[in-house]
Amino acid sequence: MFTTSRLPLLAAAALALSASFALSAGVLTAKNGMTLYVFDKDKGAVSTCYDKCAETWPPYLAEADAKKEKDWDMTKRKDGKMQWTYDGHPLYFYKGDAKAGDAKGDGMNKIWHVVKE
Repeated sequence: MFTTSRLPLLAAAALALSASFALSAGVLTAKNGMTLYVFDKDKGAVSTCYDKCAETWPPYLAEADAKKEKDWDMTKRKDGKMQWTYDGHPLYFYKGDAKAGDAKGDGMNKIWHVVKE
């Protein structure tokens, strides 16, 4: 399970980047309220989730004018798009989450995890 003991930093970053991120019930979410996940098989800040993987786990893509902040960064995907990272880990959505606050992908195959306190 990916956790962070830096909740104050996470909360501060979420507030600073309220246009892109939020903290809901101790779980990192995108601005639309959808839960964000990390993938154990990623190599540092480099995404390894493509093709069928990315169909199930869509990357959280950054807008062209997105700004980096402490612990928040972006990594370039093979297609040239920029994907958000938190604390050096690429962030993803789970297509099985139907509404804001869902976290149905947490623990999936023991390699997908929500970012939480």
